[in-house]
Amino acid sequence: MHPSVRKLWGQFRAGHPDAPEQPVASFHFCDNREDADICLQLVLAGQKRATAASVQEYEMCSDPLPQPGDLNVVTDFDGVAHAIIRTTSVEFKKFSEVGAEFARAEGEGDLTLEWWRDAHRAYFTRVLAGTDIKVDDDLMIACEHFELVMVV
Repeated sequence: MHPSVRKLWGQFRAGHPDAPEQPVASFHFCDNREDADICLQLVLAGQKRATAASVQEYEMCSDPLPQPGDLNVVTDFDGVAHAIIRTTSVEFKKFSEVGAEFARAEGEGDLTLEWWRDAHRAYFTRVLAGTDIKVDDDLMIACEHFELVMVV
């Protein structure tokens, strides 16, 4: 864990003594530097307020599924902390059930459902490569909405 994560979390806890001792997670969005940095900037600009991961990704990493109220530190690709977000809602849907409203809330690309489906199908294919998990319309997705609660 980058020292900036501990520092930011300490600053947050100073103003929120009821917060847990540790964030649920610290992470960067996406699986590559370019997309991770773009998504971080979208979060900081207030455009990105949702994210999606397959349920199988969480299972593969032994990470807990997101829950409303979760507090997470968002980092850049190098692990440097930039913000804290709070999960406001989570819905579990098949890939084919994710709608245009959620695609807009993700704030990426041209904000259309078509762009979202193309980009996320490619992402899921990359991160699930080498597994027996099929990337199709039945892939279960954790559709997470969040709010920005602190910025460095």
